[in-house]
Amino acid sequence: MDHHHQHHHHHQHYDGDENDYMQQEDDWDRDMLLDPAWEKQQRKTFTAWCNSHLRKAGTQIENIEEDFRDGLKLMLLLEVISGERLAKPERGKMRVHKISNVNKALNFITSKGVKLVSIGAEEIVDGNAKMTLGMIWTIILRFAIQDISVEETSAKEGLLLWCQRKTAPYKNVNIQNFHISWKDGLGFCALIHRHRPELIDYAKLRKDDPMTNLNTAFDVAEKYLDIPKMLDAEDIVGTARPDEKAIMTYVSSFYHAFSGAQKAETAANRICKVLAVNQENEQLMEDYEKLASDLLEWIRRTIPWLENRVPESTMQAMQQKLEDFRDYRRQHKPPKVQEKCQLEINFNTLQTKLRLSNRPAFMPSEGKMVSDISNAWGALEGAEKGYEEWLLNEIRRLERLDHLAEKFRQKAAIHEAWTEGKEAMLTQKDYETVTLSEIKALLKKHEAFESDLAAHQDRVEQIAAIAQELNELEYYDSPSVNARCQKICDQWDALGALTQKRSEALQRTEKLLETIDQLYLEFAKRAAPFNNWMEGAMEDLQDTFIVHTIEEIQGLSTAHEQFKATLPEADKERQAILGIHNEIAKIVQTYHVNMAGTNPYTTINPTEINAKWDKVRQLVPQRDQALIEEHARQQNNERLRRQFANQANVIGPWIQTKMEEIGRISIELHGTLEDQLTNLRQYEKSIVNYKPKIDQLEGDHQQIQEALIFDNKHTNYTMEHIRVGWEQLLTTIARTINEIENQILTRDAKGISQEQLSEFRASFNHFDRDHSGTLGAEEFKACLISLGFDIGNDAQGEAEFARIMSIVDPNRLGVVTFQAFIDFMSRETADTDTADQVMASFKVLAGDKNYILADELRRELPPDQADYCISRMAPYTGPDAVPGALDYMSFSTALYGESDL
Repeated sequence: MDHHHQHHHHHQHYDGDENDYMQQEDDWDRDMLLDPAWEKQQRKTFTAWCNSHLRKAGTQIENIEEDFRDGLKLMLLLEVISGERLAKPERGKMRVHKISNVNKALNFITSKGVKLVSIGAEEIVDGNAKMTLGMIWTIILRFAIQDISVEETSAKEGLLLWCQRKTAPYKNVNIQNFHISWKDGLGFCALIHRHRPELIDYAKLRKDDPMTNLNTAFDVAEKYLDIPKMLDAEDIVGTARPDEKAIMTYVSSFYHAFSGAQKAETAANRICKVLAVNQENEQLMEDYEKLASDLLEWIRRTIPWLENRVPESTMQAMQQKLEDFRDYRRQHKPPKVQEKCQLEINFNTLQTKLRLSNRPAFMPSEGKMVSDISNAWGALEGAEKGYEEWLLNEIRRLERLDHLAEKFRQKAAIHEAWTEGKEAMLTQKDYETVTLSEIKALLKKHEAFESDLAAHQDRVEQIAAIAQELNELEYYDSPSVNARCQKICDQWDALGALTQKRSEALQRTEKLLETIDQLYLEFAKRAAPFNNWMEGAMEDLQDTFIVHTIEEIQGLSTAHEQFKATLPEADKERQAILGIHNEIAKIVQTYHVNMAGTNPYTTINPTEINAKWDKVRQLVPQRDQALIEEHARQQNNERLRRQFANQANVIGPWIQTKMEEIGRISIELHGTLEDQLTNLRQYEKSIVNYKPKIDQLEGDHQQIQEALIFDNKHTNYTMEHIRVGWEQLLTTIARTINEIENQILTRDAKGISQEQLSEFRASFNHFDRDHSGTLGAEEFKACLISLGFDIGNDAQGEAEFARIMSIVDPNRLGVVTFQAFIDFMSRETADTDTADQVMASFKVLAGDKNYILADELRRELPPDQADYCISRMAPYTGPDAVPGALDYMSFSTALYGESDL
């Protein structure tokens, strides 16, 4: 019956330590004693197994649970199996000795790394069958099964795998476990046939005949393989599931029986393995050598390519080089890096393998050492680094060249554009037809151009420097650059020369024009005053003159002579001025200056100067003629003047004398009026006889007037004077005669005595202070007062004087003639010697008082008249009376009485 159900509560009685080999699944436990079939199989198998070992020590056991109780055979069994000596057994028969020996055996088992769980020495000593079987099984497991090792598996699995491997070629055998897989006996037969095919005719065996099969196997094993019969065929066939431990123990005996054969196999295997290792190592060495050779060859080929430093002239070609280099870096080098790496790995692996298999280290052939490869690789890397640097530098150089070349082209283009038209500009002759101010403007402009030119000097130098640098850097297109540069430099020099030339031309022109300008200015400065002088001279020479005297004409002539004396000087000045003009003309002709315009400082030109000069020269003799003619005229005039003056200077004083004489005669006439008249008439006749002289003078005067002479310094007498004087003289003599005649009439009419008349004349003449023969109003007034007229300064007196003036000067001429005076006086004497008149006279004597004193009368009148008045006058009785006051009014009235005298 199946006792699997018993295993769920089992506890392990032995465990492996850290090298725990195998966990026993179908462990036996206490229930196992209830399965007599298994126990029977185990007893039979375990006993046979123990005896197969103990017989080597010359002993056997009969009863498994009895014969191991003293521990002696147990210790012996362990010594045989292990080949080691155990501690000395105790020989006593006592229970304690047995326990001690059993413990020694158990301790030895434990020392082999087996944990004995719940197996005690007492129970073995007591003959506990179950415990004893368990202990034996532990020993079988440890010493017969644990050390089995098949393809990485060991112990139970190793044994199982061994069985499977060995029986694999047998189709009707399928080993899956250590119980039912063995029941048909073919498994055992196959194992024997595999190792010793001559012992069993395996082909005859049949699966459905287990008894035959089993017996065949067990018999052959006992007879030929020295494996004692550990089970009966009936035991196996008769149980549903043979005991696993019994089968395992039996099979392990087959394994050990064949392990000798196994060892031979192992030895063969080892030899194969060693050979294989050698072959593999040799292959690795060959591979290394080949790889190393290839790699070194590749490096040897590559380095010269990397060391080639021949530059390309174009950027494109260099870029291609760089591209190739990058391809090398990207595509060709990485596999080689891989190979080198692989080579090192292979080398290391090879050396490790050699070391592990106790072989001497690998020495590659000459020059193929890892260090050689490293050095070669280092050289490659160095070349590569240098190459890349060189490439980049070269590209940079070409870039710089391209950049420089571009810069050169750009600067050259700018410069060429700038120089465009400059030569034409510099060679033009525009300065030949300009004014001074224009040449100055041109010079300014040219100076500006020179500055501009100087400013471009830098660019030309830069262009040359760039060209130089392109040459030094070996620019591939240097010839064309140099040619262009040369052209620019040559043109630059040409421009410089032209600039200099133009500068000189402009300055020369400026100097010429300045000289001309100076000359113009000088011409203008001198021509203007000279022109003015000529115009003045012309004006003066044509000047109409009015002269009245010979001195004046002599003055003019002198001036004219002085003017003529200045003409040579003037002519010299004229020559000088024209000389300036000629100098200008000479400069213009010599230097081919195209004069623009005329003298800016003046409008006067030489033609004009010459024309005026000719005019002046022409006017001088005309003026000479005019002055000569005028001089003659003036001489004639002077003759006329002297002729007139000589007579006038006689006639004038004569008239004057005569006038004075008449005045004197009229005042100082003596004798009777009739005598006076006779004298005057005779006097008049002598004057009239002078008339022809007057007439002759009139004739001369007529000539003077016709000659338009208006002045005469030789005489103070003009014809007018003389005419008036003559007329006056005649009139005066006539008037004087008339006066005498009138006086005779008056005298005869009024009966005025010669005496009175003389008195009147004396009074008149006395007051005629200026001897004009007439009296002015004031003279007349003074005369009247002296004659006793009452014309005081009061209103009354004024009125009285005004009345008298109206009588004597009826025409209001403001003068009183002697005739009018006589008429008035004769009338006054005859008619107006009245009481009032006398009273007024007394009033005058009294100093305007209403009374008069005796002293006043005595002072003013002769003594007898004074006494007459004092004796006849009554005393004054008015309110303003003073002692001695006399009344002259009543006296005056009394004097005339009633009648007129």
